[in-house]
Amino acid sequence: MLSEGQGPTRRCAVWGSPVEHSLSPVLHRAAYATLGLRAWSYDRRDVDVVAFASEFAALDGTWRGLSLTMPLKEVALEVASLVTPLAAATGSANTLVREAEDPSWWSAHNTDVHGIATALRLAGAWDWSSLLVVGSGATARSALAALATVTGGTAPDARVVFMVRDAVRAATLAQARAAGVQVDVVRMGDWGPAAEVDVVVSTVPPPSVPGLDRLPTARSTAPTEGRPVLLDVVYGSGETPLQRAARQRGWSIAEGTDMLLHQATEQVRLMTRHEPPLDAMASALRDALAAR
Repeated sequence: MLSEGQGPTRRCAVWGSPVEHSLSPVLHRAAYATLGLRAWSYDRRDVDVVAFASEFAALDGTWRGLSLTMPLKEVALEVASLVTPLAAATGSANTLVREAEDPSWWSAHNTDVHGIATALRLAGAWDWSSLLVVGSGATARSALAALATVTGGTAPDARVVFMVRDAVRAATLAQARAAGVQVDVVRMGDWGPAAEVDVVVSTVPPPSVPGLDRLPTARSTAPTEGRPVLLDVVYGSGETPLQRAARQRGWSIAEGTDMLLHQATEQVRLMTRHEPPLDAMASALRDALAAR
């Protein structure tokens, strides 16, 4: 192998379908440039669930890490030699990393939990024990795990409300029950429980969220006095209808781009084993969004 400064001998990428919208290359390339990792490259590849296993098996020894977006966060666990406790608990991995100690092994990680928790803290949600999640897929389970990191998994009054069109996915419901939180389920568009929770996380495409005219008004203008926080994980296309409705009603808004940024910093740490340059990555992300 060549040294880090001699050529692109360490490869990483984001995989998913669709994936052309992903800003992960912007973030990781900015990190490599700042860290002086000239031998590292980061690309994107459209890979669906059907093609994933064969595409993964074809990776050669130059590959060091994969970022995974939908619909690959669950199937990624099937190819991992090691699965971290957080990825196992959520049944979801957005990161695969080749193990340096044994290059034949790959480890599966979930950095979405860190991204969600950090985005919410930046918006003022430091002490929260109740959550409404729109959707019940892999990202919903990461939001549930973020609640557990805040409460320590032991808060007796911790509560999660799932807003879904049909039934809550079995794996998601099992995770919530294992965490010992109170679980409620409402139909899509029933925003009544949002008046009683601290945080709302939407994990579904914006057109899938109805009833925004029924979104409740914030109980206070201060986060510590009951102002709810919304995180819509969608990013890159301007303000979503849900964000607009929540902002008009006095909610605090956690940005999906903050979730993206902070889950990516953890990916850089895992893949390169270097401290991620947060400021450089944030600056590159701002420039990329401004250019859209």
